[in-house]
Amino acid sequence: MATELIGGVEIHVDEEGFMTDPGEWNEELAPALAKEIGIDELTDGHWKVIRFLRDDFAKEGQTATLRRVSTMANVPTKDLYQLFPKKPAKKMSYIAGLKKPVGCV
Repeated sequence: MATELIGGVEIHVDEEGFMTDPGEWNEELAPALAKEIGIDELTDGHWKVIRFLRDDFAKEGQTATLRRVSTMANVPTKDLYQLFPKKPAKKMSYIAGLKKPVGCV
């Protein structure tokens, strides 16, 4: 299993760079992960989504899809695209330290 040094922390990642051990993630690591994919600052809107993803993963055992985040966290899809441009499902999962959602290409 590969490792990567992000924000001064060595984390285990898959071939696409997604963290493989959600337990290695913490909120201090999130801004460094965000910068890796071109998001310079995490706003309250970002944190709402990130925290929802982490909580939902703990309950469901898998990364929530874009539709689930929009519905369950009450964040319109349009807002998700503004917060996490171009590929919101991948980007929000990456920053939250979770695997890519099932069905996400």
